[in-house]
Amino acid sequence: MIRLTGVSAPLSYDEAWLRKTVAKKLHISEKTVEKLEVFRRSVDARKKDRVHFTLTVDVTVAGETAIVSRLRDPQIQKVQPYRYESLRACPLPQRPVVVGLGPGGLFAALILAQAGLRPLVIERGDPVEERSRRVQVFWQGSALDPDSNVQFGEGGAGAFSDGKLNTGTKDPRARKVLEELVQAGAPADILWQAKPHVGTDRLPDAVRQIRETIRHLGGEVWFRSTCVGLQYKNGRITGVRVRRANGSCDIVETGHVILAPGHSARDVFTMLEKEGIPMQPKAFSIGARIEHRQAWLDRTQYGSAAGHPALGAADYHLAVHLPNGRGVYSFCMCPGGSVVAAASEENGVVTNGMSEYARDGENCNAALLVGVEPADFGVEGPLGGVAFQRKWEQAAFALTGSYQAPVQRVEDFLRGQASKTVGTIAPTYRPGVVPADLQRCLPAFVVESMQEGIRRLDRKLPGFACPDALLTGVETRSSSPVRILRETDTLQSPVLQGLYPCGEGAGYAGGIVSAAVDGIRCAEQVILSSQKEK
Repeated sequence: MIRLTGVSAPLSYDEAWLRKTVAKKLHISEKTVEKLEVFRRSVDARKKDRVHFTLTVDVTVAGETAIVSRLRDPQIQKVQPYRYESLRACPLPQRPVVVGLGPGGLFAALILAQAGLRPLVIERGDPVEERSRRVQVFWQGSALDPDSNVQFGEGGAGAFSDGKLNTGTKDPRARKVLEELVQAGAPADILWQAKPHVGTDRLPDAVRQIRETIRHLGGEVWFRSTCVGLQYKNGRITGVRVRRANGSCDIVETGHVILAPGHSARDVFTMLEKEGIPMQPKAFSIGARIEHRQAWLDRTQYGSAAGHPALGAADYHLAVHLPNGRGVYSFCMCPGGSVVAAASEENGVVTNGMSEYARDGENCNAALLVGVEPADFGVEGPLGGVAFQRKWEQAAFALTGSYQAPVQRVEDFLRGQASKTVGTIAPTYRPGVVPADLQRCLPAFVVESMQEGIRRLDRKLPGFACPDALLTGVETRSSSPVRILRETDTLQSPVLQGLYPCGEGAGYAGGIVSAAVDGIRCAEQVILSSQKEK
């Protein structure tokens, strides 16, 4: 297979145009092209009067080696298609246990099931179907369910975001993740989009299908079940204590536990600290959601091409380093989306963002975040970041007296004055908002950094500091506030053999794909362990 990179294509290109262009670049006849496939597609909007696609194209043709040798073009290379190499497992005395059914746990369980190890998955929340219903009810103003919400339940926190699959990981296992999602019903374009997304409306069905595949292969899932303790002997895990939905506590015997609790599993972190599992506080980021009109962003990013059906909704990724040493950046940008309530503890306000697949909402939003370090937490120990998060979430709740979120117009925020009303940009957050002063629910250094960051980012993206743009607080769950230590080679806890800290909650991932990849890696280590134990 030959891979061509850097192919410029008009927005209206079709297969005939692509075939002709590829043949010309390879100096071959169109008739000799056996197979043609777009491997990656991105938008190049650097020149607003000439917005176009940049493609990476895979071509199958006779005489590939000779063609590449003749052309001597660094953008034309012979490559081997990626194929995930499944490991062969040997039977284990007890089936492995996976704690958590977010991306890390889901893909760990899938790989274990495909290897024939029939994993047991323990998930504190509901199946994704019931979880979606509970989340909608909470957004409508009902009581929070601490075990099944935007953070907890099948699919993890990513199930109620944009379903974004873009990742910085170079691990080839990321392709395996995308392929399994497509097989489970996700849109096929995630295989070639430079910034792939499934959408909040489509991701739950794909998650459900993967769960059913795990079950079909002999795995089992316990919902409404929480890991409340570990059993171990002589530095080796022997089981987990599980609190079931009826309140009973079961002991599940196992020699292998993949622990993928998610970044908000604060009770699990507390349990691990009591059990003596080594952890350390980790830097993360906090701030607020910033909300603009999507039409403004489309015009700003795409110029006269805005609205072209091939482009869809525009996005952005912004970052700036301030003189005070802090970084301010956008995160989890949701084109045509909405701001959502993402609390997992009572009496705390937490925000997140989400988009459906169509990304056709009136507003766009993104987290506007400032990096925080363990020195900022004011609390010693591995759970200092948890205490820091909780402090500001509770401050936001106290500011409104409910799960309604405090909001502030950007103009008021920059002036340091409370908002009394919203402007021309209508808030999308449910169950509602209260105009307020975000200085009362964010650290002073975060507020000051965000103020300066907005001014500087407006120079990069004119209109970012729009007076009526809305800030909705607070965003505190950008990533895990702890790292559960593990060995580099075996991925096991340094003090407890058979315990595999995994995914974003353990501090080793930063999104759906990277968490899923880490789940695959942990599952592979369990399979390798099965081979050694034979």
